[in-house]
Amino acid sequence: MKKIRIYELAKEMDMTSKDLMEMVAKEFDMEIASHMSTLEAEQAEIIKAIMLGEDEEVKEEKVEVKKQEQAKKEIKQEPKKKSEEKPVKKEVVEQVKKEEVKTEQKEEVKTDTKKEAQEEKSHNKKNKNKKDKKHKNKAKNSKIETEEIKPKETNQEGDELAIEIGESIIVKDLAEKLGVNASELIKKLIFLGVMANQNQSIDFDTASIVAGEFGVELIKIESEEVEEDELEEEFNLDFEDDEKDLQSRPPIVTVMGHVDHGKTSLLDAIKKTNVTGGEAGGITQHMGAYIVEAAGRKISFLDTPGHEAFTAMRARGTQITDIVILVVAADDGVMPQTIEAINHVKAANVPLIVAINKVDLETANVEKVKQELAENNLIAEDWGGDTIVVPISAKTRQGLDELLEMVLLVSEMEDLKANPNRTIVGSVVEAKLDTGKGPMATILVQKGTLRVGDTVVSGKAIGRVRAMFDDKGNKIKEAGPSIPAVVLGLSETPNAGDFIYSVENEKIAKTYIDKKKVQVRESEIRSDHKVSLEDLFDRIKLGELKDLNIIIKADVKGSIEALGQSLEKLDTDEVRINILHGGVGGITEGDIMLASASNAIVIGFNVRPNLNAMDAAKREKVDVKTYRVIYEAIEDIQAAVKGMHAPKIVEEVTGRAEVRDTFKLPSGTIVAGIYVVNGKILRKGMIRLLRDDVVIHEGDIASLRRFKDDVAEVANGYEAGLGVDGYNDIKVGDFIEAYIEKEVKN
Repeated sequence: MKKIRIYELAKEMDMTSKDLMEMVAKEFDMEIASHMSTLEAEQAEIIKAIMLGEDEEVKEEKVEVKKQEQAKKEIKQEPKKKSEEKPVKKEVVEQVKKEEVKTEQKEEVKTDTKKEAQEEKSHNKKNKNKKDKKHKNKAKNSKIETEEIKPKETNQEGDELAIEIGESIIVKDLAEKLGVNASELIKKLIFLGVMANQNQSIDFDTASIVAGEFGVELIKIESEEVEEDELEEEFNLDFEDDEKDLQSRPPIVTVMGHVDHGKTSLLDAIKKTNVTGGEAGGITQHMGAYIVEAAGRKISFLDTPGHEAFTAMRARGTQITDIVILVVAADDGVMPQTIEAINHVKAANVPLIVAINKVDLETANVEKVKQELAENNLIAEDWGGDTIVVPISAKTRQGLDELLEMVLLVSEMEDLKANPNRTIVGSVVEAKLDTGKGPMATILVQKGTLRVGDTVVSGKAIGRVRAMFDDKGNKIKEAGPSIPAVVLGLSETPNAGDFIYSVENEKIAKTYIDKKKVQVRESEIRSDHKVSLEDLFDRIKLGELKDLNIIIKADVKGSIEALGQSLEKLDTDEVRINILHGGVGGITEGDIMLASASNAIVIGFNVRPNLNAMDAAKREKVDVKTYRVIYEAIEDIQAAVKGMHAPKIVEEVTGRAEVRDTFKLPSGTIVAGIYVVNGKILRKGMIRLLRDDVVIHEGDIASLRRFKDDVAEVANGYEAGLGVDGYNDIKVGDFIEAYIEKEVKN
């Protein structure tokens, strides 16, 4: 018996899949899993027959109701006019009474406030005279050039001033609050053994000690963090729209996948398919997003370089992607970057469509790809799963129409809507500084409509939109929801992932930017760090952490599975352990960015981070732990979760060197000719030999020489000869990582 899918039946009946699913569930008491579910041909005919019959009955009923309403209106026109006059008079009388009461109340309030204001003025004058005398005496005694001190509180005796500050304060700001020169304050700090310049911050304890030297008491207040959401509420930048104001918008799609699997070819094929005759040359201007049309509807594509940009935007708190297309080559199958992309999408909780590319090749094996996808919990629909899989060929354009149809189908099920008639909320996709045009930002509007002349704010940038261009390079006057545009007129270049808002006028924009700069400055001082094993238990106890996300990288796949299963067994009532991603090979910058976006810890087993990953970990403040023995990793996590983590010995990486040549001594020992690329190599330290970021050997340094002299250390940028104690398997291209072990107090 022939079967029909829900979305195909909905298309025949000229209605959405969602409406059809709801109707079938209500009228026939049938549970429909998704728009891809199938119905028997007989069931479909019955549904169509009943629905068509009901439509005719509804039309007849509507005609009868209209006739009855018209008849009632003709009869009740005159009585309505008479009856409307009486209630109007009552309402007018009630309003007059309310206004009289309000005016009486206002007069009473005004008299009270005048008396209070006069009393406050006289009281302030007395206090001011006392303060001025006090300042003069202090200036004579201390011989310090001071300005007028503006304390927030004074005690009753008048001996000591009290100033409120947060957990930390910048030296220059403290000097202003104390009314002294920054240089005098820095001298006091140096005398106390604290080396800090005027732009550095000091903690409350240090500040209170140095303030005591100037006869000022500091009071610690809990600093309230000004979050992005609070700024939005204060300036009414983003708000909930009424359901009636929402209109359907185009979906925003990101294409991801492994290198050389055809992401760029697919995007180019989609562009060429949708370029009109007058634009045969292709897209005239490259930008991070563009619009295509399919079946009379628009789709926005984000032209990102892959999951790195996708995750970088998530790390900044923005998520503008509605659907992800995962491209997998039919001749290559699922690769490490493909698995990484899958984990990124799962972490973001975004609908996924798999496009199996290069099906036109003789070596293509679609079923093998589906098998590998199933191993990563992506089961195709024809295998009984819920993952949409479309075989395509970007070269021959086979299956592109079906792919775009599936994108529209998923967007229909997601019910994507936005209000076009409001101030805009959008995201910056990419930005650059053009020598002729100034700062240029490619934005994607999420809510509202942006027009030329609107005042906008984004990050620390402010400006009025001077001009806008679409993805074809044409000038446009406005851009609605899900529409990309290049914007000119910003004061500086914003960051990719920053929100962009439109405001009423430039005054509001400047006030917002001033507060935003303060927020950024405070967040830099606080240096809000990601979760780490050392403070894990404290954060669990405070209720800040419910899930512990972990990324595992190892030298072989078996180690990942063993470590992952062991760690998942450590779940407690307070915290749940989630293995976000597991991969074979060294720790990369992509791993660090995923950890930063998901607030995760990176665990490396027999592998090490490369230089870029180490820099990214410091920048993003991600905790990276590496182990050689599996039970040490399990014990550390277990101890951290239970609150017993008290490390006694910690590792400190001192430097890294590249092996550029090898020499064999008469004794048979191999000496490596090294070039120090980062930090320094210490003779008294230990080393790891890395090959493709995988640890090959770990041991002591047997010898370290420059020319014929033994040296204690070799600095960055210098060459040397290094011998490894009891190990000779050293090859050109290997890296040597030097480290020392330090004891720390519990």
